[in-house]
Amino acid sequence: MPLHSLTPLPAATPTLLGIWQLTEPAEALLEQLPAPADYATLLPAGRDPQRPRQWLAGRALAHTLLRELTDAPARIQNDAATGQPFVAGQPGFGVSLSHSGEWVAALLTERGRVGIDVEQVRPKARQLARKFLTDKELTDAGLDDVKHSLYWSAKETLYKLHSRRRLLFKEHIQLEPFSLAETGTLTGHLLPPDEAPSRHRLGYEQLTAGCVLTWTFSPELPR
Repeated sequence: MPLHSLTPLPAATPTLLGIWQLTEPAEALLEQLPAPADYATLLPAGRDPQRPRQWLAGRALAHTLLRELTDAPARIQNDAATGQPFVAGQPGFGVSLSHSGEWVAALLTERGRVGIDVEQVRPKARQLARKFLTDKELTDAGLDDVKHSLYWSAKETLYKLHSRRRLLFKEHIQLEPFSLAETGTLTGHLLPPDEAPSRHRLGYEQLTAGCVLTWTFSPELPR
């Protein structure tokens, strides 16, 4: 099993970060899941042949983390309204999944809300930056493709943490300038319409020269 890492995070309740390097075919991933026949019926369709493998690896990784925290039966399902995953059978748990290329990431907590995002570093993030970055964020990112990708990833992570739609990345999710390192922290602000603003600390890591990861968690219960 290509589990790249499993890391307990410092939090008020047990919280685990898992990273998986995807090498298996879909059939091998399906065999690692409880009730594989049920998961097989939920496989996403589409033109991308990688998508079913990434989807299955995300759920296999989530169950790997779940086994570290509970022996109780549980299933990873998706909310019909938002598409966000949740742990059926464990209503207090929070889970977030992400995949990009060969990397799959999951964040699981026993109590609270979480967000995680993994992104391949591509020039596209810089090319589209004016659509999702404020002027202050653009100035801080400069011409660095890694910083642009981290900004995009961090905003995806905060979007998942909020777990509801209607957020615009440029207006409603904003980040403070930061110094780039192999690992570090970011400070972000959720400014949702008709809701109180909130401040969040995010962790980040450069997994390889071509991939970045961001994550965050909140002690609030999942919605």
